Amino acid sequence: MAALLSTSARVALRSGASASFKAGAAGLTFARGKATLPDLSYDYGALEPSISGKIMEIHHKNHHNTYVTNYNNAIEQLQEAQAKGDISAQIALKPAINFNGGGHLNHSLFWENLAPKSAGGGEPPSGSLSQAIDSTYGSFDEFKNKFNTALAGIQGSGWAWLVKDTQTGQIGIRTYANQDPVVGQFQPLLGVDAWEHAYYLQYQNRKVEYFKAIWEVINWKAVEKRFS
Repeated sequence: MAALLSTSARVALRSGASASFKAGAAGLTFARGKATLPDLSYDYGALEPSISGKIMEIHHKNHHNTYVTNYNNAIEQLQEAQAKGDISAQIALKPAINFNGGGHLNHSLFWENLAPKSAGGGEPPSGSLSQAIDSTYGSFDEFKNKFNTALAGIQGSGWAWLVKDTQTGQIGIRTYANQDPVVGQFQPLLGVDAWEHAYYLQYQNRKVEYFKAIWEVINWKAVEKRFS
């Protein structure tokens, strides 16, 4: 995808008001026009042993919060540059807005993608989403295999997403570099963070183990709501 957010995406991230962006931005929270760190619906340690409580705490309180802070700072600078009519400064801020805004969006969706086993985490998808997965990939297990292959193939940092093509209604697996968000004709359904900070404290260089373990805490009910 393009390295920079589209104008509509940037506006949606600033205000949370774009109807076309709501499906992807459902997990975003704003206070007086600023992005805010969302609360989790479960304790940090609730996803163990798949994801350690310490990883969840650092990932949420440190990494995600940094994206929020940097995004808000970039937006303030953008507004100042717009008021001054400084086009060069506005253009220079676009990478920071894309990276940190994308980080906020991706992680807000990621937390919703997860759930403790006691709350249904790991239970397979059902209904129309299950049918779409079987139709596209042959079986749920084959879908997971292809998704994990996509994750393992990411060079450096990035995300793998199950997406829905809003033009055709078809689902597919796509990878995105760094914190590039899913925008345009694709709707994000399920994303898995392949950045080292998502797993290294627990799995170190054994990222394939993390890719396998995370399926035990995927919240398919949330994914189904996005799909439908």
